Amino acid sequence: MIKVSIIIPCRNEKDYIARCIDSILAQDYPREYLDVIICDGCSDDGTVAIVKEYCNQHGSVQMLVNEHKITPYALNIGLKKSKADVKIILGAHSEIHSDYVSKCIACFDLSPDIGCVGGVLNNVYNSKTAKIIGSAMSSPFGVGGAHFRTGAKNGYVDTVAFGAYKKEVFESIGYFDEDLIRNQDDEFNFRLLKSGRTIYLSNTIRANYYVRASYRKLVKQYYQYGYWKVFVNKKHRVITSMRQLIPFVFVLFLFSLPFFVYFKIPEIFGAILLFYGTLGIYSAKKVASSFLNIPSIVFTFFILHFSYGLGYLEGVFNFLLLGRNPKKSSTISSR
Repeated sequence: MIKVSIIIPCRNEKDYIARCIDSILAQDYPREYLDVIICDGCSDDGTVAIVKEYCNQHGSVQMLVNEHKITPYALNIGLKKSKADVKIILGAHSEIHSDYVSKCIACFDLSPDIGCVGGVLNNVYNSKTAKIIGSAMSSPFGVGGAHFRTGAKNGYVDTVAFGAYKKEVFESIGYFDEDLIRNQDDEFNFRLLKSGRTIYLSNTIRANYYVRASYRKLVKQYYQYGYWKVFVNKKHRVITSMRQLIPFVFVLFLFSLPFFVYFKIPEIFGAILLFYGTLGIYSAKKVASSFLNIPSIVFTFFILHFSYGLGYLEGVFNFLLLGRNPKKSSTISSR
């Protein structure tokens, strides 16, 4: 039987961590072959007390301290502690379905080249704002080819969320890049693919994800995604995925309005913007639970695209043109 560890980076998650752990303890996978490693980033909201109670009641649950308080350090602390054959990365804001682990293990039998297996996120909402944000993030127009969000593909992909990784992957390509506050999972999966291994997504593998209900946090989150993506590109001297350029080009287009006005062709600018809005409305209609939600979903599309593109633009300016290191404020995660 294959031994499995689930590693959970965690900081100030008192409202979610118990449900996350309960979902792991409810797996249909044999309990003696499954353990949980929670890497807490010095939580001060009561999370630690909750986790300690689980540790006292379940020998398969342990907690480690992540003094750096950021995700890649937490992941690496847990991964290095684990001796399991397969290691699963899981967010504290999630709950996995009872067959999550067993289905991940089964997918590895599809090909010896598979180094990582993942599934699809089902969004869970606790407010109207969360539902709007989740709807936008479940649309290909909102998040592009992020199939783990849209569930539009069953097969080989370039990245997944909450992936299950074979132990030998880490032995071969190393661990998560601790320089990256964001995009550390995408960067790791890029290295995995470069090593000749593959990533498999099965839409029968499911996890619930509690969507964060804040436009302010969403703006900062996607701004950081764009900003740090450029840093990853610079490190590898390659654009890791072409779809990342679309929000960047969109922001450049918006900033080009003076050009269109100067050359007295504002109608072209307006026509392109109208085309974007039409696509947004069409895409929002496909995921909206109510006609009244369509304007809000279109607005969220704009936030996702503009925030990511603006962060990418600053990354290009700082990392590529000026050769700077990441600014200090960007090393603080929005989560």
